[in-house]
Amino acid sequence: MAEIFNQMLSRYNIQTKEDKLNAQHEVMQQVCLAGLNRSGFFEKAAFYGGTCLRIFHQLPRYSEDMDFSLMHSDPEFQLENYFDVIQNEFSAVGRNVSIEKKVKQETSSIESAFLKDNTDIVNIRFQTQPSVKIKIEVDKDPPLHFKTEYKLLLLPFSFMTRCFTLPCLFAGKIHALLFRTWRNRVKGRDWYDFEWYIRNNIPLNFDHFKERAVQSEGDYMRDITKDGFKELLIDKFKTTNIENVKDDISRFISNPNELEIWSTDYFIQLLDFLQFEK
Repeated sequence: MAEIFNQMLSRYNIQTKEDKLNAQHEVMQQVCLAGLNRSGFFEKAAFYGGTCLRIFHQLPRYSEDMDFSLMHSDPEFQLENYFDVIQNEFSAVGRNVSIEKKVKQETSSIESAFLKDNTDIVNIRFQTQPSVKIKIEVDKDPPLHFKTEYKLLLLPFSFMTRCFTLPCLFAGKIHALLFRTWRNRVKGRDWYDFEWYIRNNIPLNFDHFKERAVQSEGDYMRDITKDGFKELLIDKFKTTNIENVKDDISRFISNPNELEIWSTDYFIQLLDFLQFEK
């Protein structure tokens, strides 16, 4: 059975310990998706965030966490109900994992973006390699006005995953770039993904961005215009140390030379290419 997990790992060009760790994380993420698919999870939830972009749209950087949104608010949802199917899926590919639910404390400093009381979080790790772990978050009270589509994965078997559409993924990423607080550190991965969306001519779903902004920042964001939105981004670019941005992203990409052009002015000029979904 372990051959299935190793077969999935063999698709990666592993040259360093960092390469191996990134590949292990990504295979674990795909096995989790397979287990959730078997359970019917995607009838009520959708996949979004950087890992969704990496797995289904070939984002050229690795991503650590898995983010899901319920299709509708459900405060009674319990991620524990899916522990058995996830563990069974790992057993089927020859790996044993332990799953623990993370207890949130209001006074703690948490690196997750916009962590809310109604967000379920679990950590999944190998029993023989506890340092190899992934984190799953499910938003039980999601901002709405998003669209979804089903995307195909072929391993560990062929199955479909409900995902946010690219314009809605872009909206979530812009929201994170503008408003994320992460232990007082900049998250360069948000900036890298912003560049990727612009390069790939992906339009932004502005309605979903506003729903996210209203939920995290307050009702005043409901009246924000597209011009006002761009001004927020320009201010963010001007007030962020670009070297800190580069430092955060460098370990997740294979070619750090692509960051040489990065500067405040570079990101401001990228805004000239921003489009909005019609």
